[in-house]
Amino acid sequence: MINAETILSGLMGVCVGDALGVPVEFTSRQERMISPVTTMMGYGTYNQPPGTWSDDSSLTLCLAASLCHGYCVDDVAKSFLLWYTENYWTPHGQVFDIGYTTQAAINRFAQGVPALAAGGTSERSNGNGSLMRILPMAFLYETVSFTELITQVHQVSAITHGHLRSQMACGIYISIAVELLQGANLLTAYHQGINSIQKIYSQDKYSTEIHLFQRVLSGEIAQLPIEAIYSSGYVIHTLEAALWCILHSTSYSTAVLKAVNLGEDTDTTGAVVGGLAGIYYGLDDIPHTWIEQIARRQDIINLANNLAMKICNG
Repeated sequence: MINAETILSGLMGVCVGDALGVPVEFTSRQERMISPVTTMMGYGTYNQPPGTWSDDSSLTLCLAASLCHGYCVDDVAKSFLLWYTENYWTPHGQVFDIGYTTQAAINRFAQGVPALAAGGTSERSNGNGSLMRILPMAFLYETVSFTELITQVHQVSAITHGHLRSQMACGIYISIAVELLQGANLLTAYHQGINSIQKIYSQDKYSTEIHLFQRVLSGEIAQLPIEAIYSSGYVIHTLEAALWCILHSTSYSTAVLKAVNLGEDTDTTGAVVGGLAGIYYGLDDIPHTWIEQIARRQDIINLANNLAMKICNG
């Protein structure tokens, strides 16, 4: 049963993983090996204080806030526009980071393009900008069928990332998150999650893309050496890295620090891993000193309470 603490574990998991990665975004893996991130830091890449989360968490929180009114793809898109134009759900009242594909999609929506048609659909529109914010959709798993949930996940991805590849990456991630929410252990959640989603992705419409997910859908992503795991902003790289990190974790902190220390797109890999690790390990396992530093901590707590109330009361 979904409750406020479970939702908060996921949301805070995203924000903490994101904030750990913000100061070292774009640094190389070699740099992180020499000087690994071990705790919450500040400044660095964006000159932001410790505990500052990026667009990853902002858009995650926008989605969660929209779901407090019920699922409506237009309302989700409007919340993203409010973030971009009026600093809604920013950590310190300003947008300091945004991906090109997301920015272009929000601008199209602002100009009157329907939400479901706003996201880019070209081969080059497969950054991780929809995967990084999709976690709150998992909290709806008790309110709709699995097939309908994945349809909605695809729709929320399409607001900014309309290519089938990005939608499928989000679907795989949410399928695994749902298994974790139902109490499965990490390896079981991974295997059951990919089994469930392959019943949908075996359909003809996904046939041109499914082979690109072979490393994940094989059930053996954890067997790959770290040298075979990439941490760029490409959506498949982020999905693979997130799953690899959490399957090699023993706690929330080991999962997110492993992710951040892969280098490159550190905030997003941290956020995507952090959402799953927050759900699995729970709020009490996220270091309290990290949570205390998180920007707008009380607002995030209030948001989790509001979303739980909406889901539980319909």
